[in-house]
Amino acid sequence: MRAASRNPDTVVLLSGGLDSATTLYHVLAEGRRPAGLTFDYGQRHDRELRSARAIARRAGIPLYLVRFTVPWRAGVLLNMDAPLPSGRRRKAGVPATYVPARNLVFLSFAVSLAESIGAREVCYGANQVDYSGYPDCRVPFVRAFARAAAAGTVAGTAGRKIKIRAPLIRLSKEQIVRRAIRLGVPLELTWSCYAGGLRPCGVCDSCRFRAAGFRSAGIADPGVR
Repeated sequence: MRAASRNPDTVVLLSGGLDSATTLYHVLAEGRRPAGLTFDYGQRHDRELRSARAIARRAGIPLYLVRFTVPWRAGVLLNMDAPLPSGRRRKAGVPATYVPARNLVFLSFAVSLAESIGAREVCYGANQVDYSGYPDCRVPFVRAFARAAAAGTVAGTAGRKIKIRAPLIRLSKEQIVRRAIRLGVPLELTWSCYAGGLRPCGVCDSCRFRAAGFRSAGIADPGVR
């Protein structure tokens, strides 16, 4: 499935993981013309960036890369000295993999890009059913951010609001896997593991949620080799 060559009308946050890739192919199936947006923000590894590039090439869409650094150690994904939590040592509450306000920052860049290229919506792969407890993966956040984007952009104040969508937000991981299969997402190109490396670690939260989704769907994960 390839995007049309006309100017993009949608910006999709593309991390390279299962949820973001499924969101991209969901948008393509709607007949929209997406551009991808990914970030190098000092995270633990660049494996997910390579996946984002590969997925964008397969889909035939442009991919924008934003590089920035966070000078404070905001969670274990930005602190290489801290161990990643696993299912065996996970504590209750918001996990250590939470990066404060990450989606708020990412979506702000996405709205800036959308307004710059004339896109009318921004989509990202937030999911509040089988999520890790991140506050920026919930419906109230999406609605609040949409209001802020409308008030804080020329497009919004001129009556051309940039829509903020999270099409997977009410789906379980099993449902996301099934939708990915139906949409033809190149799952073998996706990467979800927090640890990086040549193979997924299988024990971090992201690996565990992904494995549970494929297991519940009764489908072998082509991204685990």
